[in-house]
Amino acid sequence: MIRLPLLDPDAWDRFPDPRGALTEPNGLLAFGGDLSPRRLLAAYAHGIFPWFGEGEPILWWSPDPRCVFRTEAVRINRSLRRQLAGRHWRLTADHAFDAVIRACAAPRADDSGTWLVPAMIDAYVQLHRQGHAHSVEVWDGERLVGGIYGVAVGRLFCGESMFSAESGGSKLALAALARLLHDMDFPLLDAQVSNAHTLGLGAIEIPRTQFLQQVAELGQRAGLVGSWSAFTPRLIQPCASD
Repeated sequence: MIRLPLLDPDAWDRFPDPRGALTEPNGLLAFGGDLSPRRLLAAYAHGIFPWFGEGEPILWWSPDPRCVFRTEAVRINRSLRRQLAGRHWRLTADHAFDAVIRACAAPRADDSGTWLVPAMIDAYVQLHRQGHAHSVEVWDGERLVGGIYGVAVGRLFCGESMFSAESGGSKLALAALARLLHDMDFPLLDAQVSNAHTLGLGAIEIPRTQFLQQVAELGQRAGLVGSWSAFTPRLIQPCASD
């Protein structure tokens, strides 16, 4: 039987020590609480994130190892450049956050469902409106063909989800976000849990202890709260080289 701490509904900034999270399922730490902006920001500042499905209580996680991208290491490789050749896609930041998160939540072809239940969508939209959650969008004309979103805490960016409506859309969004983050002195993009797709895009796994040390340091740096739409001209273009 799994025994988990229940979060105090009145103590939005208190979480169990992530080092005490379960090993099976990997990283499960606590349940309960709420998805208020201040609790979510406190969770990310402690290396913790929410992840649960429809009909489940709010579950909080901090897995070991942690999957991350070093922002200076993410590039548009030759294969993606060839894939994008001849396409006149454009990139924006924080122009269509709601559309990106809803595209990420859309049903998948394999019927695997989504963890982006309505309560989660509402919570991240609130964070975006407060200037803490951000998106990068990929457009083909006026059609949204890819995107990625996440939460900034200090100089740490916590990636949450990405989508493609056209092949290469999410890869370009990720590469563009990583380059923008690097330019803005965000060295780390948290990808939470690894899979073959993220590892194939250049993510690495690091021990949770190392990740928590970096979270503690990066989370204390002055952040960039507010809309990032003005940074759109600084996004890399599809023709960028390695």
